[in-house]
Amino acid sequence: MTYEINIPEFEGPLDLLLHLIKKSNIDINEISIDEITKQYLNYINMFERMNLNIASEYLVMAAELIEMKSSSLLPKEDNDEDSYEEDPKEQLINRLLEYEKYKNLTSTFKDLESYRNQVYTKEPSTLLEYVDDDESINFGVDLNDLLNAFSKFLEQQKLDKPLNTKIATKEYSIAKRCFEIKKILKEKKKINFTDLFDYFTKEYVVVTFLSILSMSRKQEIEIEQENNFKDIIIKEKGVC
Repeated sequence: MTYEINIPEFEGPLDLLLHLIKKSNIDINEISIDEITKQYLNYINMFERMNLNIASEYLVMAAELIEMKSSSLLPKEDNDEDSYEEDPKEQLINRLLEYEKYKNLTSTFKDLESYRNQVYTKEPSTLLEYVDDDESINFGVDLNDLLNAFSKFLEQQKLDKPLNTKIATKEYSIAKRCFEIKKILKEKKKINFTDLFDYFTKEYVVVTFLSILSMSRKQEIEIEQENNFKDIIIKEKGVC
């Protein structure tokens, strides 16, 4: 029968000390230098018996622990208050607390890295390849261009002032306004975007704009603009 002994992998002497403390189920602030030194040296001796290479930093920590243990056994001398030195045990506790904090952060980052590795992204692409030649859309004018033109139009015309002296009392639906726009384009073939807002009431303006968007989405009209900041032209489908 073969016996296997699994030795945990440690990232340094502080990692080994932290493992021993947690294994003993004690608080870091309550560690006993005598007990932790004995456990640490037992681990080092086990490494040596198994002919494992021991990094020098582990041996340095062993020497520090032995020195701390020896100092704790010696009677303390009354020192001048001005020559105060921090207790080596407190120094070790602070190092362990600091290491534990960064070790926990490392674990969090590893979890985030593992999650990110499961996320796949792709480069942005256009949908032009899926549009048939005979149903092409002029992508030189997009929704943002229409919104910008609409905003400029509203800035030029105050909502509380009519565009002309005509008063529109009818209630308009998008379907009805789409029909009217088609009729206008059938006669004129093309028209300036702002000329479609021949009445200037809030309801009429909104319905007209939504109708243009609806017709554009259904590819019932063509929208073009020669250059930036030029007028936007609404054309009947197929008109050059």
